[in-house]
Amino acid sequence: MVTIDETAPVIVRLSTTIDATLATVWALHTDVEGWPAWNPDITRAELDGPLLPGSSFSWQTHGLDITSTVLELVPGERSVWGGPTSGIDGVHVWTFEQSGSQVNVRTEESWSGAPVDAATEQLAKALHDSLESWLTHLKIRAEQFA
Repeated sequence: MVTIDETAPVIVRLSTTIDATLATVWALHTDVEGWPAWNPDITRAELDGPLLPGSSFSWQTHGLDITSTVLELVPGERSVWGGPTSGIDGVHVWTFEQSGSQVNVRTEESWSGAPVDAATEQLAKALHDSLESWLTHLKIRAEQFA
């Protein structure tokens, strides 16, 4: 099982509970090219082929152009992607668990690299705010279908 880099200077862990089915939440999460339709922080997302381990997708968020590689995918349960961007090496883990009529979504991400070492506090806040926003937008969109 792939995990975040527990030795990275920036690690953010957040979670939310969504009043929707796991199928709905998972479909939104794995429709990479659909992200910009419900997450205003993502301005572009393009998947190269099917979403499978080893595949990659290019996306833009907060002005950063990112290419992420899928490291692990367990349908309906877990996804992991990562890769270097602007000197920052990130690993992003998402987990999903149905609990009654709700879905518990957990996300954790680690950042390391020279830019992170140079501005740890600022980048930790930026990552926290970005992930918090992503979870909020995912919750809002998924609950529209409930």
